[in-house]
Formats: sequence, C-alpha cells, structure tokens
Amino acid sequence: MKRIHKNIPVMLLQLTVMSALVFTNCEVKEETKNTSKQLSAADAKANQDKRKKWEASPDGIKYKEWQASPAGKKIQASHDKIRKYIKDFSAMEAVVTSVTFQRENAKSGPKWLIVKINNEDYMMQYNLKDFEQLKSLKVNDKIIVKSRSVGYSNNHPYLIVSGDYIAKNNKVIFKRDFSKNKGC
Repeated sequence: MKRIHKNIPVMLLQLTVMSALVFTNCEVKEETKNTSKQLSAADAKANQDKRKKWEASPDGIKYKEWQASPAGKKIQASHDKIRKYIKDFSAMEAVVTSVTFQRENAKSGPKWLIVKINNEDYMMQYNLKDFEQLKSLKVNDKIIVKSRSVGYSNNHPYLIVSGDYIAKNNKVIFKRDFSKNKGC
C-alpha cells in the first residue's frame, strides 16, 4: 500500500507535464493557424482589389456582360454539370465530336478537341506537341477524361476543360506532366 502512495505523486507529476505539453502544442497550432489566416486575408484583399480593377476595365465589363448573357449562363450551367468530377479529378465518359475545331479568324495556334459529356459540349485546348499524342482520335470515339480545372472565355462557344488525362479503350493516350510546369 505504501508503494502505491509513493507512486501517486510521480504519476501526478507526469500527468501535469503531459497536460502542459499538450496545452502548449495546441496554443502553437492555434497561433500558426491564425497567422496563416491573416496572411491569406491580406492576399485575398489584394486579389480582390486586382479583380475589381479588372472588372472596371473594358475587357472586364465585356466579360461581365457576356457572363449575364444566355451564352454565358449556358456555359456556367455546363460547368455545374461536371463540377464534382473536376473537384474529385474523377473519370468522365466523353464522345469526341471534333478534332479539327478552330476558332474564327484563327490561322494558327493551339489545337482543340471538342467532346460531349452528359449531352453538353466542352472544349479542350492543347499545344501542338501535346496534340500529337491525340492524333489517333476520331469523331465518335468514346474516351475517358479527367480534369483538374476549367476556364471561361467570352471568345469560346463552350466551357474549356483542361483535359489532363485521356484514355481510350482502357489505354492512356494523354497524361499531362505537371512536374514540368510546377503544377500549373
């Protein structure tokens, strides 16, 4: 019995030290969180100021008008249909509808692949080197597409999907290498 009584102060001391360490660790984590929030809030304010300046520019005004137009709303609705797939970087079944699309008045530049996903048309832009990997694709081919991002443009008739991964018949025919451009 005396042995148990001798161990109680030691156990209390250990418990006190452990509690102090846990409490201190929580405070450090909380301070780190608050500091990063303050930095990101400052960055957010700076980005918001840049955005407001752009929105007041002629290009920004033109874009906002397009965004409110039926064409802009249609593209936003097509984005809503695939938003979950983009967020999760999950597979979307697509059918190729064009491998020769070119914007009006464009004589050269990037190559475009037009696909239909869930009865909506989407565009995927590739530089000439990357498009070489896709030259085997034909209209009506069924493919699997994965994408990390989309883009809006009042100069394009469809939502622009990044098309980071394309497979046909369970064979990968294109996979974007993010190590070359630091994840962009």
